[in-house]
Amino acid sequence: MKPHLANYYEKGVIEAGCDEAGRGCLAGPVTAAAVILPARFNEPLLNDSKKISEKQRLYLEPIIKKKAIAWAIAMVSPAEIDEINILNASFLAMHRAIEKLKTAPESLLIDGNRFNAYLSIPHHCMIKGDGRFKSIAAASVLAKTHRDAYMQEMDVKYPGYGWLQNKGYPTKQHRAAIMKQGTSAIHRQTFRQLANQTKLFSK
Repeated sequence: MKPHLANYYEKGVIEAGCDEAGRGCLAGPVTAAAVILPARFNEPLLNDSKKISEKQRLYLEPIIKKKAIAWAIAMVSPAEIDEINILNASFLAMHRAIEKLKTAPESLLIDGNRFNAYLSIPHHCMIKGDGRFKSIAAASVLAKTHRDAYMQEMDVKYPGYGWLQNKGYPTKQHRAAIMKQGTSAIHRQTFRQLANQTKLFSK
């Protein structure tokens, strides 16, 4: 069934949809995107990035970038995540993405139920917003594809963790690799890497 996503929350307002990727990972950055779409943007495949395939996300990525009024992507490093916690890091990644937009938004549509205000721009938290609004869905796609590409690069630099498949998420394969070879320089040291350990030494 084709998803029905709204074009906007408030008509006539420049809205930036914001979403993040990588919040639940054991390794790598948390990545956020902010996207301002034209009011009549229409792409049938667009949906929450978790509900479409990698092939579909890669198909949508250049379309979103070409047709968006403005878009930006930003990351917060594992070291920063360890310092300020993952929730604040997710907000910071969104702030950095919003700051990079070449068109200033008048309103922010945030995926989720919490957000730290950015300057004086009004924001609206939307639970499951990436499945409700096109701009948030577009942001979810850009955040996901950008982070996945980064983790593919890190798989070459820090091999053996299966990041081509798990992208840093806590799969059995990933945890088994940590048990065997310890954590890498881009693992989040404040995250529980193994069920029976709260911290492992980095290599």
